Amino acid sequence: MSENCDVRRVRTERTRHDSVGGEDHVMGGHVEGILFGLGNPLLDIMAVVTEEFLKKYHLNKEDCILGNESHLALYGLKPNDAIIATDRHKDLFKEMVAQFNVEYVPGGASLNSIRIAQWLIGVPNATTYIGCINKDEFGTVLESKVMAEGVRGAFQYDHTEPTGTCAVCLTGQNRSLVAYLGAAKHLKADHLKIPENRRLMESAHYFYMSSFPLTVSPASVLDVAKFASDNDRMLAYNLSAPFLCREYHSAMMSIMPYVDILFGNEDEAKVFSEVEHWDQAKDLREIALMIARLPKASGKRGRMVICTQGANPTLVIKEGVISEYPVIPIRKEDIVDTNGAGDAFVGGFLSQLVQGGSIEDCIRAANYAANYIIQQSGCQIPDKPNFSPESVGF
Repeated sequence: MSENCDVRRVRTERTRHDSVGGEDHVMGGHVEGILFGLGNPLLDIMAVVTEEFLKKYHLNKEDCILGNESHLALYGLKPNDAIIATDRHKDLFKEMVAQFNVEYVPGGASLNSIRIAQWLIGVPNATTYIGCINKDEFGTVLESKVMAEGVRGAFQYDHTEPTGTCAVCLTGQNRSLVAYLGAAKHLKADHLKIPENRRLMESAHYFYMSSFPLTVSPASVLDVAKFASDNDRMLAYNLSAPFLCREYHSAMMSIMPYVDILFGNEDEAKVFSEVEHWDQAKDLREIALMIARLPKASGKRGRMVICTQGANPTLVIKEGVISEYPVIPIRKEDIVDTNGAGDAFVGGFLSQLVQGGSIEDCIRAANYAANYIIQQSGCQIPDKPNFSPESVGF
């Protein structure tokens, strides 16, 4: 590790520190629309199903299917990793609704993070979200639920494919996921140029995107990133998945100069480093430091990098200083579903960021949200959170 790196392990003191965003990036009296997100919206359709139902659609317990089997080789994935849904699954979603008691939950990585942030901010329409859906039954349900949670939806409507969905098939303690992007694939950058949507962007002080939209509309991602930089707004971004760091690395690097806060986990960071050929990086800390030092379009502030490591402490690189923040301990038997933990962590962090919180406040909220969500099936949230920065220690 570089000799001039300062590594700090954060203990339990609750000293109030400066706002992460600085005085010019604090919510204050500006509330409505302060946080703007863009992503691939999906409607999670959750139900307890039978093993016969799984067999009919060639599902194994704990499958996570996002496409066809050819993507196993393409993305270097192993069985039960995230892959892609085939034509054999096209009737699965409607059959679930017809046969079982289903529960609908808005989903998709970026939307989950925005929903969590909105939940913790608690002020209606503090957040705005853009993505593409169909005006079909599932699209109507998704849009109404998002708005009921206080998120302002500014959806593009496409009628060539159904609204994106994710079937969550529960059998005992097992869950099989089948995701279909559908209309989410048809997001166009022109949607951002609509005057009303541009006004929503102009009213935001903070922006958040995952890397998943790079697979469907890289022009939209770049438009938002450049807008944030050109207008001195803060952009938070997520590496999102190892295969994205590998297969969409060029597109990702076109966004990186505009990124003020980068989220990722240890697997994503390592793949990113491999693609960059950073052979000199000996561990995760050095990789995170090298990501933080990548060129930025604006010299007004450095890039913060936040790297989660599961149950191990979260690394935060800010201004060349590495800090470690422990997660909230949890018993293995209390963990229901880890799939939304990263999304929830980001949403919790953003909820305090936009309110002028310190890095400690942001991490406390991130830990609280992640800890809550991994004890639920899917990204389900109650009406009111039970959180305050003082309630969560390290």
